[in-house]
Amino acid sequence: QVQLVESGGGLVQAGGSLRLSCAVSGRTFSRYAMGWFRQAPGKEREFVATIYWSGATSYADSVKGRFTTSRDSAQNAVFLQMNRLKPEDTAVYYCAAAGRPYSTDYEFWGQGTQVTVSS
Repeated sequence: QVQLVESGGGLVQAGGSLRLSCAVSGRTFSRYAMGWFRQAPGKEREFVATIYWSGATSYADSVKGRFTTSRDSAQNAVFLQMNRLKPEDTAVYYCAAAGRPYSTDYEFWGQGTQVTVSS
């Protein structure tokens, strides 16, 4: 059974930093992609970042150079380090796990954690 639990959200001023964590069970990082998505009020959920089974990463253009995703197999966790935050980064952030090995079709989702960036 796959379970994802995010933490680390909060209120931060523009220009500040936050680090989100996602505690993962039921997935082996060497075979499954893990992703981060976000949803702002009144908007659709959008892709933020992926860390592939190989350890390679991919980012949305809007966060490239500011956000970094990583993973720790010993902790069974993935992370999203967010620097130089902007008010437009305000959203609920979700951790996601792929449903099949070597795929980026995300089928499992955490409950989300709120990130609010004040101007």
